[in-house]
Amino acid sequence: MPLRIAMPHLEPVLARNVAKETQKDALVIRRAGATLAGGRQPDRDALSGLLEATQDIDRAFLAQVGNLPIRIVVPYHEIAPIRTQRIERLFAAACRLLGAWDMQRGLRAALQESYPRAELEQLLWDLLRLYAMETRVLSRSVQLPALLVPLRERIAQSLYEIMSDTARRLAGEVTLAVFRKSPFRRAS
Repeated sequence: MPLRIAMPHLEPVLARNVAKETQKDALVIRRAGATLAGGRQPDRDALSGLLEATQDIDRAFLAQVGNLPIRIVVPYHEIAPIRTQRIERLFAAACRLLGAWDMQRGLRAALQESYPRAELEQLLWDLLRLYAMETRVLSRSVQLPALLVPLRERIAQSLYEIMSDTARRLAGEVTLAVFRKSPFRRAS
């Protein structure tokens, strides 16, 4: 119920937030591509600066939504371990996928060649789950009057549960689509 009441007010902010997260993921994928194109091995050096760059994207987002009647203080000390894990998983997956990508066969074939079905589903679930976890931690960054804190917590928990359930389902559906009738099958 609280989420339904708050949703019309949250929807534009959530849409901007998804765009922000897409921008951060694109940054990680581009870095993976540049690493491979430069003939370098994916390592810690290739990841350097990505966490800080994602924080810059967060700051730009906060400036866009700064006219909200709430204060947002991002707890980077809590978010950093989750976000770092997400960046590392996405970077490794992007390197693996881009290394297998043959433009003649396309993305589906590269995914099939790079991952067995169960591993791809687990990767997608992990990435989406980490995003949901980060969102849950971020919910505490919304500074509200003390009377509204329980409402914020209920909304945040509802959102986390929805995101987690959707993540599991989406990981399964995407994996099913990737391995559905296609011209290339990974040898098991």
